Amino acid sequence: MTVANLVSSPPGSAGSPASPNASSAAPSSTSQPSQTRRARLAAAANPVLAGPSTSAVAVGEGTTGGLACVTLANTQLRLDVAPSLGGGITRFDWRSDGALVPIFRRCRHVAANTDPNELACYSMLPYSNRIGGGHFGVGERRIEVPRNRPGEPLPIHGDGWLAHWEVADSDRENVRLTLDRRDGKPYAYRAAQTYTLDGATLIITLEIENTGRDALPFGLGIHPFLVRDAQTELSAAAGGLWLQGDDWLPLRHVPAPPAWQFGVAYPLPSTIVNHAFTGWSGQAAVVWPKRRLSLTVSADTDYYVLYTPPGEDFFCFEPVDHPINAMNLPGGAASHGMTMLARGERLTRSFRFEVERTGLRAVAGARGTRRRQ
Repeated sequence: MTVANLVSSPPGSAGSPASPNASSAAPSSTSQPSQTRRARLAAAANPVLAGPSTSAVAVGEGTTGGLACVTLANTQLRLDVAPSLGGGITRFDWRSDGALVPIFRRCRHVAANTDPNELACYSMLPYSNRIGGGHFGVGERRIEVPRNRPGEPLPIHGDGWLAHWEVADSDRENVRLTLDRRDGKPYAYRAAQTYTLDGATLIITLEIENTGRDALPFGLGIHPFLVRDAQTELSAAAGGLWLQGDDWLPLRHVPAPPAWQFGVAYPLPSTIVNHAFTGWSGQAAVVWPKRRLSLTVSADTDYYVLYTPPGEDFFCFEPVDHPINAMNLPGGAASHGMTMLARGERLTRSFRFEVERTGLRAVAGARGTRRRQ
Protein backbone atom coordinates (compact mmCIF):
# COMPACT_ATOMS: atom_id res chain seq x y z
CA MET A 1 0.00 0.00 0.00
CA THR A 2 1.39 3.38 -0.94
CA VAL A 3 1.77 6.02 1.75
CA ALA A 4 0.06 9.35 1.15
CA ASN A 5 2.17 12.48 1.12
CA LEU A 6 0.72 14.36 4.08
CA VAL A 7 1.81 17.86 5.04
CA SER A 8 0.21 20.65 7.01
CA SER A 9 0.97 23.63 4.75
CA PRO A 10 -1.79 24.82 2.36
CA PRO A 11 -1.65 23.98 -1.34
CA GLY A 12 -1.06 27.58 -2.29
CA SER A 13 2.20 27.74 -0.32
CA ALA A 14 4.36 26.00 -2.92
CA GLY A 15 6.80 28.09 -4.94
CA SER A 16 6.03 29.35 -8.42
CA PRO A 17 7.53 27.59 -11.45
CA ALA A 18 10.73 29.04 -12.77
CA SER A 19 10.54 31.71 -15.45
CA PRO A 20 11.10 30.52 -19.04
CA ASN A 21 14.48 31.07 -20.62
CA ALA A 22 14.70 33.67 -23.34
CA SER A 23 15.03 32.20 -26.82
CA SER A 24 18.11 33.08 -28.84
CA ALA A 25 17.89 35.18 -31.99
CA ALA A 26 18.56 33.72 -35.43
CA PRO A 27 21.89 34.63 -37.12
CA SER A 28 21.72 37.68 -39.38
CA SER A 29 23.00 35.66 -42.33
CA THR A 30 19.94 33.39 -42.31
CA SER A 31 17.72 33.67 -45.39
CA GLN A 32 14.28 35.24 -45.07
CA PRO A 33 12.36 31.96 -45.74
CA SER A 34 14.45 30.21 -43.07
CA GLN A 35 13.83 33.03 -40.63
CA THR A 36 10.09 32.83 -41.26
CA ARG A 37 10.07 29.06 -40.84
CA ARG A 38 12.04 29.29 -37.60
CA ALA A 39 9.78 32.01 -36.29
CA ARG A 40 6.71 29.87 -36.91
CA LEU A 41 8.28 26.89 -35.16
CA ALA A 42 9.32 29.07 -32.21
CA ALA A 43 5.81 30.50 -31.94
CA ALA A 44 4.30 27.03 -31.92
CA ALA A 45 6.74 25.71 -29.32
CA ASN A 46 6.73 28.82 -27.11
CA PRO A 47 3.23 30.36 -26.99
CA VAL A 48 2.66 33.58 -25.08
CA LEU A 49 1.20 32.90 -21.66
CA ALA A 50 -0.07 35.02 -18.82
CA GLY A 51 2.20 35.63 -15.88
CA PRO A 52 1.17 35.17 -12.23
CA SER A 53 0.25 38.84 -11.84
CA THR A 54 -2.25 38.94 -14.71
CA SER A 55 -5.82 37.74 -14.85
CA ALA A 56 -5.91 36.72 -18.51
CA VAL A 57 -4.59 33.54 -20.06
CA ALA A 58 -3.66 32.68 -23.61
CA VAL A 59 -6.43 31.41 -25.84
CA GLY A 60 -5.34 28.05 -27.19
CA GLU A 61 -5.58 27.22 -30.89
CA GLY A 62 -8.74 25.48 -31.96
CA THR A 63 -10.92 26.82 -29.14
CA THR A 64 -14.43 28.08 -29.83
CA GLY A 65 -16.80 30.36 -28.05
CA GLY A 66 -13.93 32.54 -26.79
CA LEU A 67 -13.08 30.16 -23.94
CA ALA A 68 -9.64 30.88 -22.51
CA CYS A 69 -7.13 28.03 -22.40
CA VAL A 70 -3.52 27.86 -21.25
CA THR A 71 -1.16 26.28 -23.77
CA LEU A 72 2.06 24.61 -22.63
CA ALA A 73 4.59 23.44 -25.21
CA ASN A 74 8.13 22.23 -25.69
CA THR A 75 9.96 20.51 -28.52
CA GLN A 76 8.18 17.19 -27.85
CA LEU A 77 4.76 17.89 -26.33
CA ARG A 78 1.83 20.28 -26.42
CA LEU A 79 -0.83 20.60 -23.72
CA ASP A 80 -3.94 22.78 -23.61
CA VAL A 81 -5.70 23.34 -20.26
CA ALA A 82 -9.08 25.00 -19.68
CA PRO A 83 -9.23 26.52 -16.16
CA SER A 84 -12.97 27.15 -16.38
CA LEU A 85 -13.70 23.52 -17.34
CA GLY A 86 -12.58 21.93 -14.10
CA GLY A 87 -8.98 22.82 -14.95
CA GLY A 88 -9.20 19.93 -17.41
CA ILE A 89 -7.07 19.13 -20.46
CA THR A 90 -8.53 19.79 -23.91
CA ARG A 91 -5.59 18.32 -25.84
CA PHE A 92 -2.33 16.48 -25.12
CA ASP A 93 -0.22 15.91 -28.24
CA TRP A 94 3.16 14.46 -29.21
CA ARG A 95 5.25 16.36 -31.76
CA SER A 96 6.31 14.05 -34.60
CA ASP A 97 8.14 15.36 -37.68
CA GLY A 98 6.38 18.70 -37.43
CA ALA A 99 2.92 17.21 -36.84
CA LEU A 100 0.93 17.09 -33.61
CA VAL A 101 -0.20 13.53 -32.81
CA PRO A 102 -2.91 13.14 -30.12
CA ILE A 103 -2.08 10.99 -27.09
CA PHE A 104 -5.26 11.87 -25.22
CA ARG A 105 -8.46 12.14 -27.26
CA ARG A 106 -8.86 15.77 -28.28
CA CYS A 107 -11.85 17.74 -27.12
CA ARG A 108 -13.75 18.53 -30.32
CA HIS A 109 -15.86 21.38 -28.94
CA VAL A 110 -14.23 23.71 -26.43
CA ALA A 111 -16.75 26.19 -25.08
CA ALA A 112 -18.35 27.32 -21.85
CA ASN A 113 -21.00 24.60 -22.15
CA THR A 114 -18.60 21.74 -22.92
CA ASP A 115 -19.47 18.56 -21.05
CA PRO A 116 -16.47 17.50 -18.90
CA ASN A 117 -16.74 14.00 -20.38
CA GLU A 118 -15.86 15.51 -23.77
CA LEU A 119 -12.48 16.68 -22.42
CA ALA A 120 -9.16 14.93 -22.94
CA CYS A 121 -8.63 14.54 -19.17
CA TYR A 122 -9.87 15.93 -15.87
CA SER A 123 -9.00 15.56 -12.20
CA MET A 124 -11.21 13.87 -9.60
CA LEU A 125 -11.32 15.24 -6.06
CA PRO A 126 -12.04 15.05 -3.15
CA TYR A 127 -13.09 11.53 -4.23
CA SER A 128 -13.39 9.57 -7.46
CA ASN A 129 -16.34 7.79 -9.01
CA ARG A 130 -19.65 7.08 -7.28
CA ILE A 131 -20.78 7.09 -3.64
CA GLY A 132 -23.48 4.48 -3.01
CA GLY A 133 -26.72 5.91 -1.63
CA GLY A 134 -25.21 9.40 -1.59
CA HIS A 135 -23.91 8.97 1.96
CA PHE A 136 -21.31 7.23 4.11
CA GLY A 137 -20.40 6.93 7.77
CA VAL A 138 -17.44 8.26 9.75
CA GLY A 139 -17.62 6.87 13.28
CA GLU A 140 -21.08 7.73 14.54
CA ARG A 141 -21.57 10.47 11.95
CA ARG A 142 -23.63 10.05 8.79
CA ILE A 143 -22.20 12.14 5.97
CA GLU A 144 -24.64 13.13 3.24
CA VAL A 145 -23.15 13.88 -0.19
CA PRO A 146 -25.47 15.66 -2.65
CA ARG A 147 -25.86 14.66 -6.28
CA ASN A 148 -23.64 16.87 -8.39
CA ARG A 149 -24.57 16.13 -12.01
CA PRO A 150 -27.89 16.03 -13.91
CA GLY A 151 -28.80 12.54 -15.03
CA GLU A 152 -26.59 10.87 -12.43
CA PRO A 153 -28.52 9.22 -9.58
CA LEU A 154 -25.42 9.26 -7.33
CA PRO A 155 -22.71 11.82 -6.54
CA ILE A 156 -19.74 11.21 -8.83
CA HIS A 157 -16.07 12.32 -9.05
CA GLY A 158 -16.33 15.07 -6.43
CA ASP A 159 -16.80 18.68 -7.52
CA GLY A 160 -13.35 19.73 -8.74
CA TRP A 161 -14.07 18.57 -12.29
CA LEU A 162 -17.16 20.82 -12.43
CA ALA A 163 -15.54 23.96 -10.98
CA HIS A 164 -13.85 27.06 -12.36
CA TRP A 165 -10.17 27.03 -11.31
CA GLU A 166 -7.91 30.06 -10.99
CA VAL A 167 -4.51 30.38 -12.69
CA ALA A 168 -1.98 30.95 -9.90
CA ASP A 169 1.27 30.67 -11.91
CA SER A 170 2.21 29.81 -15.46
CA ASP A 171 5.09 29.78 -17.91
CA ARG A 172 5.84 27.92 -21.12
CA GLU A 173 6.06 24.46 -19.53
CA ASN A 174 4.15 24.80 -16.23
CA VAL A 175 0.78 25.96 -15.01
CA ARG A 176 -0.59 25.85 -11.48
CA LEU A 177 -4.33 26.12 -10.88
CA THR A 178 -6.08 26.59 -7.54
CA LEU A 179 -9.59 26.06 -6.20
CA ASP A 180 -11.09 27.40 -2.97
CA ARG A 181 -13.94 25.32 -1.56
CA ARG A 182 -13.74 26.47 2.07
CA ASP A 183 -17.53 26.83 2.12
CA GLY A 184 -18.18 23.41 0.59
CA LYS A 185 -20.43 20.79 2.22
CA PRO A 186 -19.74 18.15 3.34
CA TYR A 187 -16.21 18.60 1.93
CA ALA A 188 -14.57 21.94 2.69
CA TYR A 189 -11.12 22.18 1.12
CA ARG A 190 -8.52 24.06 -0.87
CA ALA A 191 -6.91 22.33 -3.83
CA ALA A 192 -4.28 22.80 -6.50
CA GLN A 193 -3.43 21.01 -9.70
CA THR A 194 -0.13 21.56 -11.48
CA TYR A 195 0.70 20.57 -15.04
CA THR A 196 4.38 20.33 -16.03
CA LEU A 197 6.04 19.36 -19.31
CA ASP A 198 9.45 17.76 -18.71
CA GLY A 199 10.89 16.68 -22.05
CA ALA A 200 8.63 13.88 -23.31
CA THR A 201 6.80 13.60 -19.96
CA LEU A 202 3.62 15.24 -18.71
CA ILE A 203 3.47 15.44 -14.91
CA ILE A 204 0.16 16.13 -13.16
CA THR A 205 0.30 16.89 -9.44
CA LEU A 206 -2.83 17.14 -7.31
CA GLU A 207 -2.92 18.64 -3.81
CA ILE A 208 -5.84 18.99 -1.44
CA GLU A 209 -6.16 20.38 2.08
CA ASN A 210 -9.05 19.77 4.46
CA THR A 211 -10.29 23.16 5.65
CA GLY A 212 -13.39 21.74 7.36
CA ARG A 213 -13.96 21.28 11.06
CA ASP A 214 -14.09 17.48 11.04
CA ALA A 215 -11.84 14.75 9.69
CA LEU A 216 -13.09 13.16 6.46
CA PRO A 217 -11.78 10.56 3.99
CA PHE A 218 -10.18 12.19 0.94
CA GLY A 219 -9.08 10.65 -2.34
CA LEU A 220 -7.53 11.80 -5.62
CA GLY A 221 -7.40 10.56 -9.17
CA ILE A 222 -7.34 11.60 -12.82
CA HIS A 223 -9.59 10.63 -15.71
CA PRO A 224 -7.73 10.65 -19.06
CA PHE A 225 -9.38 9.62 -22.33
CA LEU A 226 -6.64 7.92 -24.33
CA VAL A 227 -6.63 7.45 -28.09
CA ARG A 228 -7.66 3.95 -29.15
CA ASP A 229 -7.33 2.16 -32.47
CA ALA A 230 -7.77 -1.48 -33.47
CA GLN A 231 -4.22 -2.38 -32.38
CA THR A 232 -3.97 -0.54 -29.06
CA GLU A 233 -2.38 -2.65 -26.31
CA LEU A 234 -2.31 -2.21 -22.55
CA SER A 235 0.02 -3.52 -19.87
CA ALA A 236 -1.16 -2.79 -16.30
CA ALA A 237 -0.68 -5.76 -14.00
CA ALA A 238 -3.11 -5.90 -11.08
CA GLY A 239 -3.97 -8.53 -8.50
CA GLY A 240 -7.75 -8.25 -8.50
CA LEU A 241 -10.80 -6.20 -9.32
CA TRP A 242 -14.22 -5.28 -8.01
CA LEU A 243 -17.13 -6.77 -9.97
CA GLN A 244 -19.96 -4.29 -10.39
CA GLY A 245 -23.72 -4.39 -10.56
CA ASP A 246 -26.08 -2.62 -12.94
CA ASP A 247 -25.67 0.58 -10.92
CA TRP A 248 -21.85 0.46 -11.49
CA LEU A 249 -21.25 0.01 -7.77
CA PRO A 250 -18.90 -2.80 -6.63
CA LEU A 251 -20.45 -6.07 -5.50
CA ARG A 252 -17.52 -8.32 -4.63
CA HIS A 253 -13.76 -8.50 -5.01
CA VAL A 254 -12.27 -11.27 -7.19
CA PRO A 255 -8.84 -12.14 -8.64
CA ALA A 256 -8.27 -10.58 -12.04
CA PRO A 257 -9.40 -13.06 -14.74
CA PRO A 258 -6.78 -14.09 -17.35
CA ALA A 259 -8.28 -11.89 -20.08
CA TRP A 260 -7.99 -8.81 -17.82
CA GLN A 261 -4.68 -9.41 -16.07
CA PHE A 262 -2.69 -7.19 -18.47
CA GLY A 263 0.57 -8.51 -17.05
CA VAL A 264 2.17 -8.10 -20.49
CA ALA A 265 1.07 -6.17 -23.55
CA TYR A 266 -2.45 -7.31 -24.32
CA PRO A 267 -5.02 -5.97 -26.80
CA LEU A 268 -7.85 -4.03 -25.23
CA PRO A 269 -11.01 -6.15 -24.92
CA SER A 270 -13.73 -5.64 -27.52
CA THR A 271 -16.41 -5.86 -24.82
CA ILE A 272 -17.06 -3.23 -22.18
CA VAL A 273 -14.89 -3.14 -19.07
CA ASN A 274 -15.76 -0.65 -16.33
CA HIS A 275 -14.10 -1.93 -13.17
CA ALA A 276 -11.77 -0.81 -10.41
CA PHE A 277 -8.56 -2.88 -10.40
CA THR A 278 -6.65 -3.43 -7.15
CA GLY A 279 -3.08 -4.32 -6.23
CA TRP A 280 -1.66 -2.23 -9.07
CA SER A 281 2.10 -1.62 -9.12
CA GLY A 282 1.68 2.03 -10.11
CA GLN A 283 3.24 1.36 -13.53
CA ALA A 284 1.46 0.78 -16.83
CA ALA A 285 2.15 1.05 -20.55
CA VAL A 286 -0.02 1.75 -23.57
CA VAL A 287 1.33 0.78 -26.99
CA TRP A 288 0.09 1.91 -30.40
CA PRO A 289 2.04 -0.35 -32.81
CA LYS A 290 0.58 1.24 -35.94
CA ARG A 291 1.54 4.74 -34.76
CA ARG A 292 4.91 3.51 -33.40
CA LEU A 293 4.29 5.19 -30.07
CA SER A 294 4.12 4.06 -26.47
CA LEU A 295 3.01 5.76 -23.29
CA THR A 296 4.37 4.87 -19.86
CA VAL A 297 2.01 5.78 -17.02
CA SER A 298 3.31 6.10 -13.45
CA ALA A 299 1.38 7.05 -10.32
CA ASP A 300 1.74 6.76 -6.55
CA THR A 301 -1.56 4.89 -6.28
CA ASP A 302 -2.56 1.23 -5.85
CA TYR A 303 -5.73 1.29 -7.97
CA TYR A 304 -6.94 2.12 -11.43
CA VAL A 305 -10.31 2.14 -13.17
CA LEU A 306 -10.40 0.80 -16.72
CA TYR A 307 -13.24 1.80 -19.02
CA THR A 308 -13.38 0.37 -22.56
CA PRO A 309 -16.62 1.39 -24.31
CA PRO A 310 -17.08 -0.76 -27.45
CA GLY A 311 -16.90 0.98 -30.80
CA GLU A 312 -15.32 4.18 -29.47
CA ASP A 313 -12.03 5.77 -30.52
CA PHE A 314 -10.92 6.16 -26.90
CA PHE A 315 -10.59 4.25 -23.65
CA CYS A 316 -10.06 5.46 -20.09
CA PHE A 317 -7.22 4.37 -17.85
CA GLU A 318 -7.80 6.20 -14.57
CA PRO A 319 -5.10 6.05 -11.87
CA VAL A 320 -6.86 6.55 -8.53
CA ASP A 321 -5.96 6.01 -4.88
CA HIS A 322 -9.22 4.23 -4.00
CA PRO A 323 -11.83 2.03 -5.68
CA ILE A 324 -15.41 2.99 -6.47
CA ASN A 325 -17.59 3.60 -3.38
CA ALA A 326 -14.59 3.06 -1.11
CA MET A 327 -16.33 4.78 1.82
CA ASN A 328 -19.03 2.10 1.92
CA LEU A 329 -16.98 -1.02 1.25
CA PRO A 330 -16.34 -3.48 4.10
CA GLY A 331 -13.74 -2.02 6.44
CA GLY A 332 -14.42 1.57 5.42
CA ALA A 333 -12.62 4.21 3.40
CA ALA A 334 -9.23 4.00 5.12
CA SER A 335 -9.07 0.26 4.37
CA HIS A 336 -9.48 0.95 0.68
CA GLY A 337 -6.91 3.62 -0.08
CA MET A 338 -8.60 6.81 1.07
CA THR A 339 -6.80 9.11 3.51
CA MET A 340 -8.41 10.54 6.63
CA LEU A 341 -7.48 14.21 6.75
CA ALA A 342 -8.00 16.32 9.83
CA ARG A 343 -8.38 20.07 9.52
CA GLY A 344 -5.22 21.58 7.97
CA GLU A 345 -3.81 18.28 6.70
CA ARG A 346 -3.04 17.86 3.02
CA LEU A 347 -2.83 15.00 0.55
CA THR A 348 -0.68 15.03 -2.62
CA ARG A 349 -0.58 12.64 -5.57
CA SER A 350 1.51 12.68 -8.72
CA PHE A 351 0.82 11.18 -12.16
CA ARG A 352 3.33 10.90 -15.02
CA PHE A 353 2.76 10.23 -18.72
CA GLU A 354 5.93 9.63 -20.74
CA VAL A 355 5.66 9.36 -24.53
CA GLU A 356 8.22 7.38 -26.51
CA ARG A 357 8.69 6.55 -30.15
CA THR A 358 8.92 2.79 -30.68
CA GLY A 359 10.39 0.54 -33.35
CA LEU A 360 8.48 -1.50 -35.89
CA ARG A 361 7.42 -3.86 -33.14
CA ALA A 362 7.03 -2.98 -29.45
CA VAL A 363 6.06 -5.00 -26.44
CA ALA A 364 4.89 -3.27 -23.26
CA GLY A 365 6.17 -4.54 -19.94
CA ALA A 366 4.69 -3.88 -16.54
CA ARG A 367 7.20 -1.10 -15.97
CA GLY A 368 7.65 0.39 -19.39
CA THR A 369 8.37 -0.49 -22.99
CA ARG A 370 11.07 -2.64 -24.50
CA ARG A 371 11.87 -3.00 -28.17
CA ARG A 372 12.36 -6.03 -30.32
CA GLN A 373 15.23 -5.62 -32.75
